[in-house]
Order: sequence, then structure tokens, then C-alpha cells
Amino acid sequence: MSELFGMDAYTPRQIAARIEEVGVAKARLPLPALFMLAVLGGAFIGLGAMYCVVVRADASLGLAARQLLSGLVFSLGLLLVVVAGAELFTGNNLLVMAWAERRISARDVLRNWGVVLIGNAVGAIGLALLVSWSGHPSMHGGLVAAEYLRIGQAKAAQAPLQAFLLGVLCNALVCLAVWMAMAGRSVADKALAVVFPVSAFVAAGFEHSIANLYLLPMALLAQQAGGGLEWSGLLLAQAPVLAGNLVGGSVLVGMVYHLVYRGQPRAPK
Repeated sequence: MSELFGMDAYTPRQIAARIEEVGVAKARLPLPALFMLAVLGGAFIGLGAMYCVVVRADASLGLAARQLLSGLVFSLGLLLVVVAGAELFTGNNLLVMAWAERRISARDVLRNWGVVLIGNAVGAIGLALLVSWSGHPSMHGGLVAAEYLRIGQAKAAQAPLQAFLLGVLCNALVCLAVWMAMAGRSVADKALAVVFPVSAFVAAGFEHSIANLYLLPMALLAQQAGGGLEWSGLLLAQAPVLAGNLVGGSVLVGMVYHLVYRGQPRAPK
């Protein structure tokens, strides 16, 4: 079909095969390389979140403009992961496709997810410390710091079911962005594929667990005495987001596409 319309892109069936192969390669990465790439992934997503907050701190923008622009600039994070190369827990939920084809074991998947999640946390929290120490939150007369605090308070106030569903919706879009980026053959193709799904989840207010590992420490660092935010409460509130991301990426995208393209008898060559 792509040849019929003159498109230089992989077809959805080819994407499914490519993601399966990438999943096998990711599962076999040596531990030191996997961890370092995960640290980069957390820092990259944190950079996108930092860019996003700068836009959101401008109260002169209308709601639609602020949501749209903040979503567009947040796309930097996933674009860095896809093009520069890094490991991201939410995107790696697509390893279930290689697992469903019995190319890797459940232990391989859990090893990858565990190491990458820890590495992402180190990268995101480490970036938050560097950004805070740099004086960045004092930009715009302290409005950037105030925006971080507002974001943290809003996330802490979410009900568990709401946080879970926002996490499901978020990672369905993130994994669709990764899926479509795999169709591209150039950096421009990948950038175009990433921008729209990622900007959509940010504009809609969906929840990304790794971005929150940057945003929540920034909120804690920005608050004054009596701000009401505590590490324990924020971590507990983010558990449903993490679970939602896992369901949205691995089930709604990974397993659905596996059943469509890879879970059927193969045609003879």
C-alpha cells in the first residue's frame, strides 16, 4: 500500500516486525549500557518537561495556546529518546510484542522494565537537582517556580482512579508516537511522527510517570515552608500513574498490534 501511494515509510506490518526485533535487542543489552541509556532517557524527558513548564508559566497566554505550545515543546523529550538514543520505561512497554512472540522471556521483560525505570528515575531526579541549583526556577520573577509548585499540588490532589486513567491515556499516545516513529526513515519523519501524539497528551493533561519524576522533585524544591508537599505522599500518588502507563502502552498498543499483525498464522513465503 505504501508503494501504491508513493510513501517512503514502513508499513504497519513491517513496523510490528521491527518493534519485535528492537524488543529482542533491548532485552539483550548489557546491564551497564542499559542503565546508562535509561539515565539519559529520564534526563531527556525531564528536558522536555522543563521546556514545557517555561511555556506554561506565561499567564498571558490563553488556555488553548498555552496547552498547545507546551505540548509541542514537550515533544523534545521523546524526540531526543528516539533520535539521540536512550531507554524509556514507557516506550519499552512495547517489549510485550517480542514476549508475546516468545522471542524473549517474562524475566527478560521485567529485567528491562526494572532497570530502565530505576535509570529513568536517576536521570530525571538528577536533572531536577541540576536545574534547581542553576537558578532556573527564578525565571520570570519566580513564576516558573510557582508553576512547578502548582503542577505538583495538582498531581498530589488526583484521585487514584483518575490518575490511573490519565496514565492509561498518556502512554497509549506515547507508544503510538514510538510506533509511528518506527515507520520513518529520516529524522524529519520521526519528528513529525512524535510531535502530534505527544503534544496531544500534554495538552489534554494526561499523566506520564517519567515526566513526573522530574516535575514532582522540582515542585518539592520550589515550595516554601508549609507548601504541603511531601516525598512519601507524592510517590504514593504516582503509583496509579505508573500502573496506568503500563496498561496503556503494553496492552492497548503492544498487545493490540501484536494480535492484529503478529498473532496470526504467517503466510508462506
